[in-house]
Formats: sequence, structure tokens, C-alpha cells
Amino acid sequence: MSTKPEMKNLSLVPSVDSILQTEGAAALIGELGRKRALAHVQKVTREIRSEMSSRSGNTSRSDIEKEIVARLTRELESANQQRMKRVLNATGIIVHTNLGRSPLSAEAADAIVAAASGYCNLEYYLETGERGRRGESAERFLAETVGAEDAVVVNNCAAAALLVLSEFAKGGEVIVSRGELVEIGGDFRIPDVLEQSGATLREVGTTNRTKLVDYERAIGENTKLILRVHPSNYRVIGFTEKPDLSELAELAHRNNLILFEDAGSGALIDLTKFGLDEPTIQSSISAGADIVAFSGDKLMGGVQAGMIVGRKNMINQLRKNPLYRALRPDKLTYVAVEATLTAFAKGIAFKKIPVLRMLATPFEELEARAKAMVKRLRKNAGDVVPEIISGSSAIGGGAAPGINLPTCLISIRHAEMSADEFLAKLRFCDPPVIARIADNRCLIDLRTVLPNDDELLIKALANVA
Repeated sequence: MSTKPEMKNLSLVPSVDSILQTEGAAALIGELGRKRALAHVQKVTREIRSEMSSRSGNTSRSDIEKEIVARLTRELESANQQRMKRVLNATGIIVHTNLGRSPLSAEAADAIVAAASGYCNLEYYLETGERGRRGESAERFLAETVGAEDAVVVNNCAAAALLVLSEFAKGGEVIVSRGELVEIGGDFRIPDVLEQSGATLREVGTTNRTKLVDYERAIGENTKLILRVHPSNYRVIGFTEKPDLSELAELAHRNNLILFEDAGSGALIDLTKFGLDEPTIQSSISAGADIVAFSGDKLMGGVQAGMIVGRKNMINQLRKNPLYRALRPDKLTYVAVEATLTAFAKGIAFKKIPVLRMLATPFEELEARAKAMVKRLRKNAGDVVPEIISGSSAIGGGAAPGINLPTCLISIRHAEMSADEFLAKLRFCDPPVIARIADNRCLIDLRTVLPNDDELLIKALANVA
């Protein structure tokens, strides 16, 4: 009885054990560990076996083994690319959500390393030797910085909104302008948070115009809270109207209601000279908001965290809410928050915090760096054709939409590669370089490249060339 061709082909596929002895599998084991490497080997051999019945010609066992090893090498490259790693952001988007939003200050990074590499007094009073309150120092510092009575930190701004609404609006109505029912990144919608918190949404006004009287007419016996959402990631322009926060505060307090502002990006310093009309958190507290929530990793320039500041009695209630325990951050967040706030307290935020430093970098400084880089590239990278052009950088991260900062771009054409091919190769550099494309040119914006990383960027561009 003759053997079927497909059965004969399958016999050419090496066993998993024999593949594990190859050089390619050894590299995979060294990088991923034996268990994960075994899973990859099994996956590749299954794929090869499923393809064998359709193969024809004189395929040898040695050829199949080489093909498996080649695929394993690609699997290793893919696994390495998927790992979270440091990248160079040359896109010009300062708060880049896909690239981890705000890079930390050196002081915040050092504080994280110090807290992570040993034990720390997370919930321990060194003076008395008694158990302390988690994050007390960072939260007190935060409250002092913005002029609030108290503060509490949770793991992100969505968590902050959920906690506040769950505590103060559950079972009641929340009044909010139709123009503020926003959706931000990752399909996060304010109405969904309201529903999850157990509160009922009461929309007032129109998309572009909401008057104080609209809020006043909507107040009923079941109203618990007035919500103001700052439009961090969108702008309504033209025929618009909305009451000042101080007017909403007066209305809320006259009716024994809470005024809660979701301030979004969290500016702790005046940024109007850079074209940003982001209100500071201090101004929201001064205007009479009872509770204000904002992000720690946007314009504050720190780690991902949800900051909640406001009246002491209300903050204490939030800490007692059972949901708080599920939303509170770890020790690394607290130490990074404290280190970031220190730069504001000392008046050196624009010097120490990367996001603010990038925001404030003048065009002339970017142009000088770009000229120096282009000069070296023209000398050392023959196939790369760089030139300097003007352009604009973006704030990003859902902060200050429509605000573009004048910048100096390095425009790169390659003699043989398309812009897409060139960018793909940059992503495989060490560290990977992320840039953007316009008119089939690779654009490098140094505003978002830390000056200390210029050498790494030049090396990557030269190597790809």
C-alpha cells in the first residue's frame, strides 16, 4: 500500500524536540524562557504541518528545518517589538497618548526607582512608628499647590469622575450642559460614567449655548450635583455661550447642591503665553467649585493619575467610599506626584518637567538643533536627503485642541526607500524612533525629542540610511 503524498510530506517536518535543539530556538529560549519559546515552536510547526499538503516539489527535511528556524527568528523579532520599551518621540505631539503621554522629570523617575527598589513608608508614620494614611504627604502637597482644603489621588481621571459621581450623585440627578457630553480616548464617554455611577443625567441647553437660567430651571427635588466638564479635547466656536464657573458655584450653593468640575488636562500654571486657554486648577478652586478632578499625566506633566481636590469634608467622604480602595494608586504614583509637584513649588516647572519644557522651547532653539543635525546627516548618511522646513507641533493627549506651536522640522527623503519604508525601519532601531509622514517625506520634529537624545536620533537616522 503506497503512502499518500501529504503523509510523506508531514514526515519531513522535524519534531518539536529536535527544533528546540536548533540555534534559532536556543535564541528564542534565551529571550523568552523555555515555556514561552516552546509555545512559539509549537505554533510554527503547526503552521508548517498545515501547509505541507499543498506543497509540491523536492522539499527536504533540512529545508523545512531552515524555514522553521527562520520563522522562529521572525517570531523573536516580533516578540521584542511588542514589548513595552522606551522610544524616541519625533512626531511633535507633546502629550502623545499612544507613546505614554508625558515623560517624567528626572526627579520623578529617580523617586520611582528609589521607592521601587526597596521598602518605603507608604502607610507608616516615621515620627511615631504608627500606621499612617496612604499617600498623605503627596495629597497634602497637592492640596497646598492648588489652594484646596484637601485632595485625594486615584489611578486616572476617569476613576476620579466615577468616584465623585458615585459618592455624591448616586440615585439622584446630575445637571450637565449638552455641549459638555464629551467622549475622549478609548470610547470613554461622560454619559456612560454617569450611568455607571448610578446617577441620572439631566441635559440642559444646546450644543453651543447653555445659559445660567437653563441650569436653574432644571434644578428639582432629586438634583444632587451640577457638573461642569472642561472641553480639553474639543472646541465649540462661533455663536457660543456658557456661564462662568463662579456663576454656577453661586447657583449650586444657593440651592444646597455640589458643583463638580472635570477639568481634564490639569494645568497648574498659566499657559496663555503659549496660546493655551486652559484654566488653572487654582482658578477653578477660587471660582467656588466644591470638587475638581484632573489628569496627572497631561499638562501637569507627571504620571497617570486622577487628581481630586476640593472641600475637606467631601474629600473625606470619597476616602470612605468602598470604591476608593479599588481605584487608589500604588506607592510609585504617590512618590512621582510628590516629585512632580516639587518643581511647581520651587518655581522651576518649565525647567524640570519635560512636557512644559517642550511647550516652552522657542523656535530658534529647535532650529539650531535641527541645523546641527542636518549638517551631520549630510556628511555621514549618503542616501538620506535632509532639509529644514517650518511646521507645527501639537499639544496632544486631549489637551488644547486646535493649538499648534511653530516648530522647525527636519524633512527627510531617501534615495531608494519610500517614506513608509523609512519610518518602518526607524521603528526597528534601538531605541525605536516614531516620526510622521507628509508628502512622502519623513518629518522629524525635535520639539518632542529630549536634547540628550539627539545623538541617539542621529545614530538611528544614519543607520537606516
